[in-house]
Amino acid sequence: MAFPTLRWYKGGEMILPDYKMDRTVDALVGYTKRKLEMEEKYKNWAANNPSDNRMKPNAGNSRPEHPGCQVSGHLMVNRVPGNFHIEAKSVNHNLNAAMTNLTHRVNHLSFGEPITKLAPHMEKTPFMRKVKRILKQVPDEHKQFNPMDDKEYVTTKFHQAYHHYIKVVSTQLNMGSSRGADSVNDVNSISVYQMLEQSQIVYYDEVNVPEARFSYDMSPMSVVVQKEGRKWYDYLTSLCAIIGGTFTTLGLIDATLYKIFKPKKL
Repeated sequence: MAFPTLRWYKGGEMILPDYKMDRTVDALVGYTKRKLEMEEKYKNWAANNPSDNRMKPNAGNSRPEHPGCQVSGHLMVNRVPGNFHIEAKSVNHNLNAAMTNLTHRVNHLSFGEPITKLAPHMEKTPFMRKVKRILKQVPDEHKQFNPMDDKEYVTTKFHQAYHHYIKVVSTQLNMGSSRGADSVNDVNSISVYQMLEQSQIVYYDEVNVPEARFSYDMSPMSVVVQKEGRKWYDYLTSLCAIIGGTFTTLGLIDATLYKIFKPKKL
């Protein structure tokens, strides 16, 4: 939003959206003329059609106002520590960037191939069917793929912003029998990235521009989550141990009872 904000009022009532065009005399005059023409058309239409509410024209105030920016996309990053940040900047508007409110909401943030919050047509691909089947077998504590999703980071004062510190951990999910963890075509294995995140408010000087900063670091260690089944002889060994323990316990009980109730010779 440009600074200062220019807004159209009619009869003391605010009419959105705010003015977002060039801050020149010609642009402002043209905007005012278009607004007045729309108001005149609406007045004439209402006078000629007092009882007809179909296709009722308006003066451009039906679109909801959204004062924030929406950012989406992908970034190609190297496997080294780095960061990306968001700040107010525009070549077409006179912004007082130092007074920016950096309140933001993270709808989705993840590293690697996206496996959650996909478009409906992507949910039915063979890869996503494989991912869903594997993730059903993974414990919840190993599903930290996007811990920042749907979280809001609110700043209530000027000259402050949230900084996020993210540790990215490479994770190999091996569920069931595998032909090798490095096999791309393995139907029971996928490689993903988990995230550990911490956020804190950073305070700025009055002359500095606040920014929402996302700093990430790749962990030198990786995590392997593997599902292993028990062999048949494990059950046999456990059964023998149970039988042996039961036999020993019964023997001790029998010896104890024998000593207690053993008839004494006179």
